[in-house]
Amino acid sequence: MNELISLELDDCKESMGKAVAHTESELTKIRAGKASPSMLDGISIDYYGSMTPLSQVSNVNTTDARTIVIQPWEKNIISTIEKAIMESNIGLNPQNDGSIIRLVVPVLTEERRRDLVKKVKEEAEKGRIAIRNIRKDANESIKKLKNDGASEDEIKTGEAEVQKLTDSFIVKVDQLSELKEKDIMTV
Repeated sequence: MNELISLELDDCKESMGKAVAHTESELTKIRAGKASPSMLDGISIDYYGSMTPLSQVSNVNTTDARTIVIQPWEKNIISTIEKAIMESNIGLNPQNDGSIIRLVVPVLTEERRRDLVKKVKEEAEKGRIAIRNIRKDANESIKKLKNDGASEDEIKTGEAEVQKLTDSFIVKVDQLSELKEKDIMTV
């Protein structure tokens, strides 16, 4: 196979891998009724003038399936952390006892579970669209290689390989989506 086509396939595979990883991280942010420190990943606080992730200024742990405990390394930032959690709109109310913050994850209602499943399906679809766009770009790049001396057969083979990659990465997105849906619907 043409070397340029091989390089294009490698780029395509790497980009699709990133799309799957992004979809996975977006799905992680959708809470499934179980407490997880990763639910707070997007939250940063103003720490001595710079925005710092919560995990870098405190210990974040789960004590049981429904409680997250945040233990700041410095007591004076506890109110800043509390405020950042409230402003983040993740649907959790911090309970501050002066030295630690507790977040109790409420049990999900059936209606809320259905809404979360819809959100999971939307994120999965975004992932599939991203992969298809990568396929389109890769196929266009491969077709342009005809000018650089790639034969029709090499181009057809390259496009077939891109389609195989597309199919395998879309299956990965579907598997992530299924797992998350199952996680959400499990009471």
